[in-house]
Amino acid sequence: MNTRERDFWDDRSAPRIAPEHFNEIVATAADLAIVLDLKGTVQSLVVNPLNPTIGRLDHWQKRDIREFLAEDSLAKLEKQLSAYQQGEVPPTDAIEVNHFDNANWEFPIRYTLHRTGDENLILMLGRDLRPVAELQHRLVKAQLALEKDYESHRDYETRYRVVMESTRDPLVLVDASSGRITDMNSAAAQVLGAEADALVGSLFGHEFNGLKRGELLDQLMGAATSDTNSSVTAHTKRTAKELKIQARLFRASGDKTLLCRLEGAGAQEVIAEELSEVLTLLFREGADAVVFTDTTGMIRNVNEAFLNLTDVGQLGDIKGKSLSDFLARGSVDLKVMMDNASRHGSMPVYSTRLESAYGSQLSVEISATHLEARQNGGFAFVFRDASRLEVVRDAAPVNGAVSGEAMQNVMELVGSAPLKDIVSATTDVVEKMCIETAVGLTRNNRVAAAEMLGLSRQSLYVKLRKYGLLNKGGDE
Repeated sequence: MNTRERDFWDDRSAPRIAPEHFNEIVATAADLAIVLDLKGTVQSLVVNPLNPTIGRLDHWQKRDIREFLAEDSLAKLEKQLSAYQQGEVPPTDAIEVNHFDNANWEFPIRYTLHRTGDENLILMLGRDLRPVAELQHRLVKAQLALEKDYESHRDYETRYRVVMESTRDPLVLVDASSGRITDMNSAAAQVLGAEADALVGSLFGHEFNGLKRGELLDQLMGAATSDTNSSVTAHTKRTAKELKIQARLFRASGDKTLLCRLEGAGAQEVIAEELSEVLTLLFREGADAVVFTDTTGMIRNVNEAFLNLTDVGQLGDIKGKSLSDFLARGSVDLKVMMDNASRHGSMPVYSTRLESAYGSQLSVEISATHLEARQNGGFAFVFRDASRLEVVRDAAPVNGAVSGEAMQNVMELVGSAPLKDIVSATTDVVEKMCIETAVGLTRNNRVAAAEMLGLSRQSLYVKLRKYGLLNKGGDE
């Protein structure tokens, strides 16, 4: 005869749990146990003593539980009570509700509803969901923080890519420990003669000839850590170019990386060719007139804009002529601009009048630059039409002619004075004319006028007093 031991849960004749222990078991098995009648009135409740955060809820007894439920939780409870009232099998799923009391604080509870020996009473065993809610809240915050870090990472990654691809310098990032290429821009890939995707991950030293394994990496590390900003010279395998590699060592996330900038004749030629093409287009198509002269002011080349301003048919008609032929004050204007440009490298603005091939004049502003070169040195002049500005400002005075009174005084000396005295008087007339011109051009700025004439400020004041021009034009 086979016998088996009866299981604890299979004994239906009598409960194995003593009545005096049942209340304690229920109280500790759930955070909150409520005995509820079918109308929803709380008949009894027990709070788990191991969870004191719920507090005392004795005031719930003999009151409708609906008074302590949030509005969005009422439908869940009504569905369960309706099933019990109609004698149907209630749903076995737990319900999650939000409780609140007169203290205006809330706590979520997950309830399972159970039948009791009394058909009018229901046992609700609840588990406090606040720890779970807090954990979910922390999880959401952590997720949001991760999303923010991810967006920030994408932002910096995009900026990094834009900077790498926009720079003209060929740049290569090399892992300082392994010597492998971690990243590079398109300019560097072009110099090395391969696609960037194919080069990333390969050994940087293998792209050059005549170097032993690890030799290039050692040289780059030595150059990066030296105080002399030295570079490493190497020849590429694919393009057979001689490059100078300047390396800079930095640390990111604990890893050392070398930022290598490749310099070579090929890269410089590409840049020079592009720049030459752009400057040529600017010279030909630019709105401002441009003139190149030699060191004496003889015209070498002009653009179409200058031909339009001077009504000249073609470059051959004026090439080899002095630029002073097209300036209202002639050699005086040209000498002032060339002297200032030679002394300071450039003269930003000079106002005068440009004279066309047929005698018409136009107000212009000129900037002059001294071009120092072993061959083809000279000056570059940029002319800008300033006639439109005449409506808002007075044109600079032009003292290009000697006054009749001054010339009469000189003529009266002939026959009554030796030639030496006549030349001296003529010199004074020319000197006065130049001083008046400089003061007018600088709008009575004595410091600028002295610099334009090549005089000291004290000498200019002496000459202004000599010719009675000290108070002319007002104070400085």
